[in-house]
Amino acid sequence: MSVHSYSRCWVHLIWGTLSRERILNKKAAAGLSQYLAKYADEQGVYMKINFVNLDHVHALIDLPTGFSIEKVVQLLKGSSSHSVNSNELVTGKFAWGRGYGTFSVSHSNVDVVARYIADQEEHHRERTFADELREFIDRHGLRWHDEGSR
Repeated sequence: MSVHSYSRCWVHLIWGTLSRERILNKKAAAGLSQYLAKYADEQGVYMKINFVNLDHVHALIDLPTGFSIEKVVQLLKGSSSHSVNSNELVTGKFAWGRGYGTFSVSHSNVDVVARYIADQEEHHRERTFADELREFIDRHGLRWHDEGSR
C-alpha cells in the first residue's frame, strides 16, 4: 500500500451466535470483548468499540484499505470462536451463526454509534437481538431473509 493512500471507512458490524442461542455468560462475553479488540489490533484493524452480548456482537471498525468487509468478519468470527472453544469459555462447542450485518457509518455519526454499542445492556432490557437486527435491516432499506431462506 502506498503511503499516499488514505482511507476512513467506518463500519458497524453485527453477528450472532449459532441459532441466536444465549450461550455466553457475562464473564465469557467480557473476555471475548477483550479478545476481539486485541485480535483486531494485531490484524491492523482499528476497532473503536465492541460489545459482546450473550447472543451477539456489535463492533465499530475503521475498515483498512487492504481488507474487504467479508475478510474482516471472517477473521473476527473465526478467531474468536476458536478462542472460546480452546479456552472452554462455554459448555459444549461454541459457534457463531451464519452471516452478519454490516452498516456504513458516516464519520459525523461515529460517536452516536459508539454510544449505541456501549449501551447494549440497556437496549436489550426491552428488545431481543432478532428485533434489533430486523430494525437495522429495515432502517437501511434491506430485505429481511428468514433463517431458512437464501
